[in-house]
Amino acid sequence: MAKLVVFLALCMLPAIASAHFAGSPFLVQGRVYCDTCRCGYETSASKYLAGVAVKIECRNKDKITYRIEGVTDSTGSYNILVHGDRGDDVCDAMLVKSSDPECGTPNRGRDRARVILTRNNGITSDTRFANAMGFLKNEPLASCPQILQKYQEAED
Repeated sequence: MAKLVVFLALCMLPAIASAHFAGSPFLVQGRVYCDTCRCGYETSASKYLAGVAVKIECRNKDKITYRIEGVTDSTGSYNILVHGDRGDDVCDAMLVKSSDPECGTPNRGRDRARVILTRNNGITSDTRFANAMGFLKNEPLASCPQILQKYQEAED
């Protein structure tokens, strides 16, 4: 009888542990920048935007299954807690609204970032990092040709 109790306890431990981890939230971290040279990527002239509205949206087929919003801090960073394992969903961090009227056009292709929000993939950390997302400045800075020239020289 004692062996049966020990055996059952050992069988139940993994189930209890996985139930505990399934309920703990994920922390999604990322940054939002202003592409001051309108070149499509971050440069040394890019500035990070405070007060930008960002959302995490998860879908299963064409149905939205989860949505939560957050705002960037003074360094252009956001930290959004997502509750529950979203293993059957496709989740993206997305730009909602810029805080800077001079830099308010979302940069297509850099206006969202895919985030994997499941524990069934071998990643043990509860923190997920989203690629940086950006807005385009209405008019590029006058110094952009020199800045971009430096990037060109680095490729040669």
